[in-house]
Amino acid sequence: MRTALVIGTGLIGTSAALALAQRGVTVHLADHDPEQARTAAALGAGTDEAPEGPVDLAVVAAPPAHVARVLADAMRRGVARGYLDVASVKGGPRRELEALGLDLTAYIGTHPMSGREKSGPLAATGDLFEGRPWVLTPTRDTDTEVLNLALELVSHCRAVPVVMDADAHDRAVALVSHMPHLVSSMVAARLEHAEEAAVRLCGQGIRDVTRIAASDPRMWIDILSANPGPVADLLSDVASDLDETVRALRALQSSDEDKRTEGTAGIEDVLRRGNAGQVRVPGKHGSAPRVYETVVVLIDDQPGQLARIFADAGRAGVNIEDVRIEHATGQQAGLVQLMVEPKAAAALKEALRERGWALRQ
Repeated sequence: MRTALVIGTGLIGTSAALALAQRGVTVHLADHDPEQARTAAALGAGTDEAPEGPVDLAVVAAPPAHVARVLADAMRRGVARGYLDVASVKGGPRRELEALGLDLTAYIGTHPMSGREKSGPLAATGDLFEGRPWVLTPTRDTDTEVLNLALELVSHCRAVPVVMDADAHDRAVALVSHMPHLVSSMVAARLEHAEEAAVRLCGQGIRDVTRIAASDPRMWIDILSANPGPVADLLSDVASDLDETVRALRALQSSDEDKRTEGTAGIEDVLRRGNAGQVRVPGKHGSAPRVYETVVVLIDDQPGQLARIFADAGRAGVNIEDVRIEHATGQQAGLVQLMVEPKAAAALKEALRERGWALRQ
């Protein structure tokens, strides 16, 4: 691939353009908002000048509701040899294109499984997709050359290609992305009118659960409008679990010992099923989950503290597999949780103590 046209210079489009440009591809940028395309160009994602002729690949990064229209316009104008979109739903746009009577041999639907709570070109990074799954949904009609162009794009973005059926993809993202986002928003909505004294008690648990609720509602309305059925089905199942959990909690309030026993069993069931589901979430780099030991370090909220910890861990020859930070409420301090291989934990603790760090159990 030598040339590409990215249509839509938000977070995903600009991030893909940055990755392509960094690998020597000549990237042209287009957007319904010319100022946004100019911003992406200023970031080094390419040029906002139109290509003089057909490019190798056109990447449509429009919201799901507009993908088919934008793709149809680009295909009718013949702007590229191959076309793909990066929308978070796949079945609907393809059916819209089929209804328009377009030849879809030059098109493939794709979806990079990566993103951020922030949107727009200023939030984009060239490494946004690194190590992340990138779903490709070819059909028997998809031209081999177009599939190869899509695979080349995924390679340039250092993502991991995953081939799926379009409708199976939509059911999958409803489960792992769309439904969890709504649940996160519902939990966060309970905080909107909560007493300030209660909100001040928020810890890392509530931050983890509500983090994705900070995303742009307009973007999510577009996404959910394109995949409402599978999401509604899953939320119906969640609602059934909620009903059962409420009944179990009410039973725990009873003075009847049998009812309390029944309530305990109901709560234990949902918690154990949660354990069983959580261990299936892929671990680092998409591999099977691994068990790490956590080393907890108290730090002051001052510049350079994290860099010092990582440097000291490096001197001890210990690789930090993951890290989390829990900020202390009302204090300029926090707890850094360093996840390491169990066999490395003792050496790391000893090295950090020698260098003056305060460890917590």
